[in-house]
Amino acid sequence: MPKITLSSGLVHYREAGKGEPLILLHANPGDSLDFAAVIPALSKKYRVIALDWPGYGESAAPEQLALIGPRYFYNVLREFIDVLALPQVVVIGNSLGGNAAARLAIEAPERVCGLVLVSPGGFTPHNMLSRTFCRLQSSRFAFTPHFFASRYLSRRSPVVEDMLLRAKTTQSCPSRLALNRAVWRCFSSPDHDLRLSARAIKAPTLLIFGQHDPIISADKDGAIATNTIHASKLVILPAGHASFAEVPDAFLLEVLPFLAACTSS
Repeated sequence: MPKITLSSGLVHYREAGKGEPLILLHANPGDSLDFAAVIPALSKKYRVIALDWPGYGESAAPEQLALIGPRYFYNVLREFIDVLALPQVVVIGNSLGGNAAARLAIEAPERVCGLVLVSPGGFTPHNMLSRTFCRLQSSRFAFTPHFFASRYLSRRSPVVEDMLLRAKTTQSCPSRLALNRAVWRCFSSPDHDLRLSARAIKAPTLLIFGQHDPIISADKDGAIATNTIHASKLVILPAGHASFAEVPDAFLLEVLPFLAACTSS
């Protein structure tokens, strides 16, 4: 598994295939293995690069959790692309990863030729209930990663079972729990909100939401994202929060033609 040193520390990533670079960004909690069901198909035509965010998977944990803010993971992504000297990229980002991917298209549009945002964070209109839930998840009373994942992953598959196992084991150690909670503190922050800034996205964007996602609503958040991002298409799949793991065939049926259009132009 390749690794590079960034200002955040040692970052590991998985790489497969050759061709135009395609970056895969996972959620919180999660890691690059979450994309195991779709990497073989994607790597037939693309240079697939799936990174582990700092503190996830095999990457080194951030030294100071106080540094974790709404822009932290975007900054990691931007530096990651610069260090690898990647040309224009297509990014598939899930949840937290979707937020970072969208920020890249907003702030460095010349670096992005296409986006696939899977249940992306940043399009939720917060209210008292959602803010209270974010505070709960950022506290010692938070639901465990395994309990939480078992609710937002609605379809079972071998990859989903592996995700649940990691949520129960490696992602539930004290240091990972502390990081998970620090990330949740960001989600209700005004700086995490993309509902205004994402209007600047010009890259072709495929929005994929899960019909059964209890965290990010396909109806509400999906409609907001579609209305915000001009060059976007909304697809709702019969899945929860991670359709690429839950219904990989249906996911690829939508994504592969979109990628072909992005990289041929």
